[in-house]
Amino acid sequence: MTTYTVIFEQAEDNWAAYVPDLPGCMSTGTTIDETERNIREAIEGHLSTLRAFGDPIPRPTSIAKSIEVSTAA
Repeated sequence: MTTYTVIFEQAEDNWAAYVPDLPGCMSTGTTIDETERNIREAIEGHLSTLRAFGDPIPRPTSIAKSIEVSTAA
């Protein structure tokens, strides 16, 4: 089992997700739950395509962390 970092971003009418360690691997959804399901499927498809073409599977190297800062001027 491998764990990839996924970045979720809320847009005006939907959610988007991408995987920094898998360039071009992205998905969208109406809700964050739908987007999570969609990006999981996108990751599996991306890895399957890499394997089919004999390309190496990228090792996960990215992490995400929330950093709290003051927005007061």
